[in-house]
Amino acid sequence: MIDLRTGAVEEVALLAAHCDDIPIGMGATLLTMTRAHPGLRVRALVLTGAGTERETEERAALAAFCPDADLELTILDFPDGRTPAQWNEVKDALGTFRRGTAPTVVFAPQRRDAHQDHRLLAELVPTEFRDHLTLGYEIIKWETDTPTPTVFVPVAEDVAREKVRLLHEHYRSQLPHDWFDEASFLGLSRLRGVQCRNDHAEAFVLEKAILQFGQSCK
Repeated sequence: MIDLRTGAVEEVALLAAHCDDIPIGMGATLLTMTRAHPGLRVRALVLTGAGTERETEERAALAAFCPDADLELTILDFPDGRTPAQWNEVKDALGTFRRGTAPTVVFAPQRRDAHQDHRLLAELVPTEFRDHLTLGYEIIKWETDTPTPTVFVPVAEDVAREKVRLLHEHYRSQLPHDWFDEASFLGLSRLRGVQCRNDHAEAFVLEKAILQFGQSCK
């Protein structure tokens, strides 16, 4: 497997339709990145949940998942499950967020996500972040929409387990869901680890990238 590197990363943008999407989709990646790069600027936008218990959970969770980072989190109050009906407003909100960021990498839902809120955001991201490296994370859930990923971020087993611990600690409202358990999260990260020859990993769908080959060896 070929190792491709981004170079220096000073800022990342995290985009989500719902509170808990980001930590479920890439919590171990966040822990790994922010610990390796203290002071990393993390700019996050969540479309739904403002003014509810979910906002309280999300703010505490992202602070825990981004230790030592320069974190700014914006949570909006679009209606959960109905954001496609708010297309214009979501597009405007994403544009406003975009103008306040300068990310090296953008993380967002992947286009083939079965949830309509996730899918709308995934489709709008390239219209605002047109020249950015954009990686689509996967959100495990009831629907059979698990993607065929193209980019893998290896994570240590203790980090994979810490992700699960933090999810259960901070998202108490989600514990009644039958899929929200250790076996689900560790099972997926172990599978992605197998697919990139590591113990555990998180996987992403690459939106678009330019590849420049290095000099040939003579």
